[in-house]
Amino acid sequence: MDARALAALAANPGCRRRALLDGAGVDKGALAQALGAPANFGQSQFAHQRGNSFEARVKADGGADLVRLLHERLRDGSEPPGPGAVAAPDLTAPGPQGRTARTALALREATEAGRWALLDHPMVSLDVAGSPAFLEPDAVVVHPDGSWTVIEIKSFPMVDGSADPAKVGAAARQSAVYTLALERVASMIGRPPEGGGDTAEAVEAVDAAETASAAMTADAAAPAGTKEAATSADPAETAAREGSVTPAEAAPVRARVRHQVLLVCPKDFSNLPTAELVDVRKQLAVTRRQLDRLTRIEEIAAALPEGTTFDLRLTDDGRNPTRPVEELTAAVDAVEAAYAPECLSTCELAAHCRTRSRAAGQVEALGRGVRGELGGLTTVDAVLTAAMNGPADEAPTGDPAVDALRRAAALRAEALASRPEAVACR
Repeated sequence: MDARALAALAANPGCRRRALLDGAGVDKGALAQALGAPANFGQSQFAHQRGNSFEARVKADGGADLVRLLHERLRDGSEPPGPGAVAAPDLTAPGPQGRTARTALALREATEAGRWALLDHPMVSLDVAGSPAFLEPDAVVVHPDGSWTVIEIKSFPMVDGSADPAKVGAAARQSAVYTLALERVASMIGRPPEGGGDTAEAVEAVDAAETASAAMTADAAAPAGTKEAATSADPAETAAREGSVTPAEAAPVRARVRHQVLLVCPKDFSNLPTAELVDVRKQLAVTRRQLDRLTRIEEIAAALPEGTTFDLRLTDDGRNPTRPVEELTAAVDAVEAAYAPECLSTCELAAHCRTRSRAAGQVEALGRGVRGELGGLTTVDAVLTAAMNGPADEAPTGDPAVDALRRAAALRAEALASRPEAVACR
């Protein structure tokens, strides 16, 4: 579950089907293919290679040019980073939990150091409906004042200082997910978390390992008779090593995530980078609220029939599904969906959900705006019945949607009557 999927899920929090499939790590593209309704969107291989090439160019020279570009856009009067002033910590670690821990530790160390630092492809975690999601921003820059900026690198062009609003909006929603996850890390720096947490526990584990290693190295190198004096020389450090207080309590740091992300794109149609700051406070508030509304994964799974599975039963070569389409369709339909036309550009199962929504006559297939206007009328049949079951001049029913439909039906009948040659729409 990446940031793009989370942004799409936050835009449609009522879709339990997507929440469950993403939380379980089901390949929705392969599932849609097996259902006979393949997704008609995605990034081409050429576009993917072009994006990787552009990102490598932007991050060349250890990211120094990228940080200078950020400083130019900030225009805050601070000193620009000089040669060799940008640190690039190593984030290598085994597994997503290890990388998350290493990222949190690198963020804390860079914040304490009070200098520019660029974290290339860090990893942060976010709890989504009770399931951990590991996210990988393109980059995060740590400022000398202890603040952090999310860097989002895209391959679509920025022509004359502006880009496609729809693509910029999608990038802002994706960056808001990263910002939300980083805020969780920032809140843990400088104080011990209450009740623990995945990232906090991972950071403490890395801290404990490094502290123990440093202590053993110091003990081995120190002459006899000096270890006890060294231990008592710094009570705060000694207490931190013994576990009574953490290093963060002994020397608290201030960390915060900026609500302006740096969107880096090719300038015009060249391969030269340009950038603009994008305020994501609105997207951040919406994402936080929508993710909080998600039903927990275990609650969705508990409501499914016993034995429900989305296994495609692939052949030995892993290419062709052998499970009957009827069984797979029944498994998918067992999970409630909330289809909207916007899903066609964000979800691999959208074509299947649209077909099922149209077959059931649900008004959601016409868009969220139409669904909101129709109130309690949830099917097309109910809408047509309400519109045709009474003349517009009779007393109001008290339902604004029904009254408006009857007036519209009367106007339509009047227009058709004035032109006998017109063909009535169906």
